[in-house]
Amino acid sequence: MYSEPPPRKHSCQFTMATHFSKLPIVDLGGLQQTELSADTIDNLSRQLYNVFSTTGFAYLVNTPLSFTHEDIFGLTRELFTLPTNEKMRLAKKSFLPGHRNTYRGYFPVQPHLASDNLKEGFEIGNPAASYSAMAEGQKINLSEPNVWPSTSNFNGQEKLEQLYGELQAFASQLLSLLAVSLGKDTGYFAPWLDDSLSTLRLLHYPPSARNEQEHNPDNIKLSCTPHTDSGILTLLTQDSTGGLEVLNAAGDWVSAPYVPNSIVVNIGDLMARVSGGRFTATMHRVRRPSPKSAPEEEEEGEVGRFSVPFFFEPGEACVVVPVDGDAESVLYGEHVRKKMATFVEFQEDSGYDTGTTE
Repeated sequence: MYSEPPPRKHSCQFTMATHFSKLPIVDLGGLQQTELSADTIDNLSRQLYNVFSTTGFAYLVNTPLSFTHEDIFGLTRELFTLPTNEKMRLAKKSFLPGHRNTYRGYFPVQPHLASDNLKEGFEIGNPAASYSAMAEGQKINLSEPNVWPSTSNFNGQEKLEQLYGELQAFASQLLSLLAVSLGKDTGYFAPWLDDSLSTLRLLHYPPSARNEQEHNPDNIKLSCTPHTDSGILTLLTQDSTGGLEVLNAAGDWVSAPYVPNSIVVNIGDLMARVSGGRFTATMHRVRRPSPKSAPEEEEEGEVGRFSVPFFFEPGEACVVVPVDGDAESVLYGEHVRKKMATFVEFQEDSGYDTGTTE
C-alpha cells in the first residue's frame, strides 16, 4: 500500500502549482503487465501523486492505447473537412433550434465571439449510455445518444467508439492508481464508472489570419482562454502544432510542446476537491495557431490546430465524496449542469447565424 506524505492542512482554496519550467514525463509501461504487481502499483501511484500534487499536468508515455496519433488525427481531420452543411446536421439544439440533441454532437466556430475562443468541435458520449430518468424536464439531456454523420460521408464511427472505450478503460486504470496514492484501495473510485458521462471531444482551432500576425507580431492570440478543467481527469491527444501552455506558481506560462506518442494528463477542479487539496487543478490556455501551422505544412489552405481531449466523468447520479470528508459531497449531474451554464456552446441562444443550414 502506498504510504503518502503527511497530510497537509488546506483551506477551501486548492494548492497552487509549483515553480516548474517544463511538464514531467511519466512512463506507464508497467500497465502493460497482464497482472500488476504490488511494486508496479506502488511505483506508479507514487509518481502520479508527485505529479498531481505539484504541476497538476504531465506527459504519459507507453500508454496502453492501441491508437497512434496518426490514427486519431486522421479521423479528426476527416470529420472536420466534411462540408459545413453536413456538420451542421449534427449541430446541437443551441445552434439549430429544430434539432433534438442538446449535449452531444457538433458545435461550429462562432465568429461573433472574441477571437480568443474560436474553435469548432464534435462531442461523443458513452456509446453504451442508458436512459436516465434524471434527464426528464431538463434542458440538457446528459445521457442522450450520440449523433453521427452518414456512413456515405464518414466511416470513422466504429473507430471513434473504440477509441472512446480504450480511453475510458485507461482512465479507470489511472483512477485506481490515484486511489492508492490517496491511501485507498484500487477499487475506491469504481462506482464512478457506472453509467459514466465521459466525453470524447474532437477540436479544430482555426489559425490566425496572416495579416493579423504580421501587424501584431508580439500580440498573443489565444484559441482558448485561461481556465482549469471542471471535472475529474483529462486525457489530451495534441498534434505537433503546439500552443498548450500551463501556468506555474511564479505566474509564468510554461509551454507544453508536442511529445510524440504521448498523452497529456491533468487534474480537474472536482478531483482536486476530492483529494482534499492534495492534487492541484492547474490553469492552462491555448495559443492560437499561426497561419498554415500544422504537421502537414505542404497542404494547401487553412489548417490550424487539432486536439482530442477525453474528459473522464462519473455518472449523472453518482455522489462524488471527498476522501477525507472535509468538503461537501457533490451529485455529479448537478455539478456538470452548473458548469455547462457558463459554456457558450450550451447556451439556449448561442447567437450563431444559422444562415441556410437548417
